[in-house]
Amino acid sequence: MAQTEFKIFSGSSNLPLAQKIAKVLNLPLGSVELKRFSDGEIWVKYGENIRGSDVFIIQSTNPPSDNLIELLIMVDAAKRASAKRITAVIPYFGYSRQDRKDQPRVSITAKLVANLITVAGADRVITMDLHAAQIQGFFDIPFDHLYGSSVFGKIFDKFGSNFAVVSPDVGGIKMARSYAKRLHADLVVIDKRRPKQNLAEVVHIIGEVNGKDVLIVDDLIDTAGTFAGAIDALKKKGAKEIYGAVTHPLLSGPALERINNSEIKQLFVSDTISLKENSEKIEIISAAEIFAEAIARTYNNESISSLFDIDKS
Repeated sequence: MAQTEFKIFSGSSNLPLAQKIAKVLNLPLGSVELKRFSDGEIWVKYGENIRGSDVFIIQSTNPPSDNLIELLIMVDAAKRASAKRITAVIPYFGYSRQDRKDQPRVSITAKLVANLITVAGADRVITMDLHAAQIQGFFDIPFDHLYGSSVFGKIFDKFGSNFAVVSPDVGGIKMARSYAKRLHADLVVIDKRRPKQNLAEVVHIIGEVNGKDVLIVDDLIDTAGTFAGAIDALKKKGAKEIYGAVTHPLLSGPALERINNSEIKQLFVSDTISLKENSEKIEIISAAEIFAEAIARTYNNESISSLFDIDKS
C-alpha cells in the first residue's frame, strides 16, 4: 500500500514562516485559496486533492481574531475534503493568557479555543512556548509543545561566566531555570504586581545582578511595559549589559518605542509572529527548522521528545 501523502498549507497570519518551513522540508506549500466576502466573512478552498493525505496547517492565532477563525475554517475544510490526518501547527497560540478563572464572571478562553480547534476537526496540535504549560491538558487530542530555548541556542556564545538569567515574573521561573542551567548562570526573579491588564509594577528583585550581564527570558512581549520596567529595575540594581530572549513578539501599542528608549543591548525574538515593524535593537531568529523537524517526525510517527528542550528538575 502506498504511503500517505504529506502536504503542508499556510493560512495568512505568517506566510513567511510557512515558506521557510516548506523550504527546510524541501516541499512546496500546498495550494489553498483564501477569500473574504465584502463584509469580511472568510472563504477557504483547497486547490488540490487532499483525500487520504497527512495535512499540516501552519497558522498563528495572534490578533486579529480573523487568524483564529481562518485556522478553524481551514481545518474544517480539510476534514470535509477527507484528509486522513489534520495537524494544526500553531507557532503562536493566542488567547493563552486567559487560562484560569482568576476572578468572577470571566471566560477561560484558552479552554474555549482548545475546544474550537478540536471540534473543527484537528487530530493533533504542534505549538511553541505556551503562556501556561497546563493548557496542554485542555486538549483531548495529541499535543506537542516545543520550547523556544532551542531556537535561541546560537546566542548563548555571547555570554561570559559572570552572568544571570532573569525571569520577569514568578510564572516564568521554570523557563528561566532551563536557560540558567544551559548557561551555568545564576537565576534571578522579578516580583511584580499587575493592578490591571497590560500594566505591571516591579516590587523587588530576588537575586544578585550587580556587576553582571543579564538575559531576560519570557514567552511573549506585548506592550513591553513589564519588559521596560524590568530593564529599569535591573539597571538600578547595578546590572551591566542587558539582553532579552522572547519567543513571541506581539509588540502592540507603544512596545517598539519602549524597547528603543530602553537600555537593552539586544532583544532576540523568534518569527512565530510576523513583525510589521522592527527595531535595530531587535534580532529575529527563525523557528522554521524546529517546526520543520517536528512536522517531519510527526509524519513519520517518530518521537520528537528531543525537541522538548526544557529543564525537567
